[in-house]
Amino acid sequence: MTQRIRPGTVAVLALLLAAATGCTGQQPPAPAPSTPPSAARGAGGQDAEGPRPFTLLASGDVLPHSSVIDRAGVDAGGQGYDFAPMLKGVAPVVSRADLAICHMETVYGKEGGPYTGYPSFKSPPEVATALRATGFDSCSTASNHTLDDGSEGVDRTLGALDAAGVRHAGSARSAAEAARPTILSAGPGKRAAKVAHLAYTYGTNDIPLPAGKPWTVNVTDERRIVAEARKARRAGADVVVLSAHWGTEWQDEPDAGQLELAERLTASQQGGRPDLDLIIGTHAHVPQAYEKVNGTWVVYGMGDQIAGAMINYQGVQDPRGNQSSMGRFTFAPPARPDGRWTVKKAEFVPQWFDTTTGRVVNLNTAIEGGAEHHRPVRDRIRDMVLGRGAEADGLVMGE
Repeated sequence: MTQRIRPGTVAVLALLLAAATGCTGQQPPAPAPSTPPSAARGAGGQDAEGPRPFTLLASGDVLPHSSVIDRAGVDAGGQGYDFAPMLKGVAPVVSRADLAICHMETVYGKEGGPYTGYPSFKSPPEVATALRATGFDSCSTASNHTLDDGSEGVDRTLGALDAAGVRHAGSARSAAEAARPTILSAGPGKRAAKVAHLAYTYGTNDIPLPAGKPWTVNVTDERRIVAEARKARRAGADVVVLSAHWGTEWQDEPDAGQLELAERLTASQQGGRPDLDLIIGTHAHVPQAYEKVNGTWVVYGMGDQIAGAMINYQGVQDPRGNQSSMGRFTFAPPARPDGRWTVKKAEFVPQWFDTTTGRVVNLNTAIEGGAEHHRPVRDRIRDMVLGRGAEADGLVMGE
């Protein structure tokens, strides 16, 4: 992790999310046919008894620097910390997905603090509540900061996520927990797809794994990743997603290690079926390209969804550290039970964290609302995301 600048704290009113309900007319319904078409066929022409298509959304690093923690304190009116207003601008996008995955870069401190930013992070556990309120279902928790507060920090973090109703992958409190694949339901009901979430990090900033607890965090090992993916398949996973904390900080292009590991992992298969269906990359702090490798989508780097103002390796505040994208993938079920689920639509949504106001901005929505000054940032993110030819494979910019 690199340094940050603490921006001035600005008081901002927290806006409330409102839900609207529709109503129908009072005319009596017409007699239903003996076999309604909606009951016979599901979305995408699938049988009602079979699995249905789903959308999966993924976002970048949640990295609460001291300035971010201060902002959450202001938003809570001095009564604890409220991170939900920061994410309000993207909550509609996140909550509409059938399954939404984030990356929780840091561990949580004790209730009441003290809380710290760079270089050794301890974040308020209220972050977990805000993630759930925004619509996230699961977070990867394997990063180079997972061991910033030892196994106690991991225990507190996973406990807070559990209490908030957010699943997690990549770190564990016990060997038994580490051995269980994280399998999520992509939507409600029996027709929901089962999605396995795996998470690994390249390292832990040279902090050794806790004595006697080698399972505390998943450190990248190609054979382990493949073995876990196959274990998840045996446990019933229809789709397997890997969150990979990898790459080189501040590098716009994926490095050789990312490219080589993506090539090998996406080529790995069993019984003619790939072991991984999607790779989501974090860590570089800048938006990197999306690419289809061996028929599987790889996001090399999402960028930071939440972070303080960032200082790069040249000692200069670098706005790229607050630019990112969210990836949205629409999966469709296979034609036969043992076939592969396929991505029928691949999208990215450009976003930016405003360090002055402490708000995540959906750049497309902002530009549509007349904020033309956001266009150069949006266009730069788009250029990075499409930099390895993903547009030719069908990647489009979503709303």
